[in-house]
Amino acid sequence: MIRALWTAASGMESQQKSIDVVANNLANVNTAGFKKSRADFQDLMYQNLKTTGSPSTNTTQVPTGIQIGLGSRLAAVTKIFTTGDFSQTGNELDMAIEGDGFFQIQLPDGTTAYSRSGAFKKDNTGRVVTSDGYPLLPAITIPANATKTSIGNDGTVSVLQAGQNTPTQVGNIQLVLFSNPAGLSAQGKNLFIESEASGAPTTGTPGQTGLGTIAQYFLEMSNVSVMEEMVNMITGQRAYEVNSKAVQAADEMLQTANNLKR
Repeated sequence: MIRALWTAASGMESQQKSIDVVANNLANVNTAGFKKSRADFQDLMYQNLKTTGSPSTNTTQVPTGIQIGLGSRLAAVTKIFTTGDFSQTGNELDMAIEGDGFFQIQLPDGTTAYSRSGAFKKDNTGRVVTSDGYPLLPAITIPANATKTSIGNDGTVSVLQAGQNTPTQVGNIQLVLFSNPAGLSAQGKNLFIESEASGAPTTGTPGQTGLGTIAQYFLEMSNVSVMEEMVNMITGQRAYEVNSKAVQAADEMLQTANNLKR
């Protein structure tokens, strides 16, 4: 009965973490560029009370042993990088990546982070930056007298300046690919950083070498499905309740044993 208490408790803890992952997904259902997470679980070690294949007589063997599991644990929380829905915004600096790839963002310490969110703005010098003021890489500056900004599918950024009839190219947006994007380390603020598991980034022009193209005036929204997450939440809640019932049953069995009289 003691084993059952700890086993069921591990199941409750696992389901609590599952609900934590679901809650974070639902909290970011309207976050541009957000990628949902999935909790992956694995069973714990087993106690071998009888080994499979051990001899039962001189000429026979035990076909199946006796193994009692000790519960479950959280093995991984995997980011799912499927493409979210596109929302048309009409904002000149809003961009969505149609396909694979990440924008490059320069952090205050000089390192490079990566993002699927294309909600860019201009700072007081005209640089294209994120909502937190982190500049897009390669750096692109929009002239103060620009009346219109155009961004091509291949990342070419052109502006039409006051008094001119032809646009002027001011930069090129470069995207990056990772061999294992699920291995990226999430930092919050719609940013990821490279890790040993993700592999090194491969930089290229949008639309080439497997990279997606850029759609101006659009934002990629979260890939969270509210209906799917609600089902996952109900499943996790019911699994938590069942494990709590197992804890209660083991406790009642211990109480019965404790009340035995000679």
